[in-house]
Amino acid sequence: MSFWDVVWFILITYALVALLMVMFSIITDLFRDKETSGFVKAVWIFALIFVPIVTSLVYLIARGKGMSERSLRHAESMKQAQDAYIREVAGKQTPTDQIAQARAMLDAGVISQPEYERLKEKALV
Repeated sequence: MSFWDVVWFILITYALVALLMVMFSIITDLFRDKETSGFVKAVWIFALIFVPIVTSLVYLIARGKGMSERSLRHAESMKQAQDAYIREVAGKQTPTDQIAQARAMLDAGVISQPEYERLKEKALV
C-alpha cells in the first residue's frame, strides 16, 4: 500500500462521512418540517437514497434557508422546555417557606432542635 493509496482512502472516507452528515441533516429537517406533505417527504427520501449527491445539493440550494430557520425554532423550543423543566424541578420555595416547613417538622417532632437550626441556617444562606 503506497502513500497515495492512504491519502486517497482518507479523502474518500472524509467525503463519505461528510455526505452522511449532510444526508442525516436533510432527513432531520424533512421530518421537522410540518408544512411539507408526506408525499413530498417520501420523494425527497427516495431521491436521497438513489441519487444522494445531486439530491443533497438540490435540497440545500432550494431549502437551505428554511433549514436554518427550522433548526433555530427547534433549538428555541427545546431551550424553553428545558428552562420550564428546570424551574419546575428547582421549586419555588422561598427561605421563609423553608424555615416554616422546618418549624412545622420540629413542632411535629420529626426533627430535633439542632436539625432545625441547621435547616434554618441552610435556608438563609
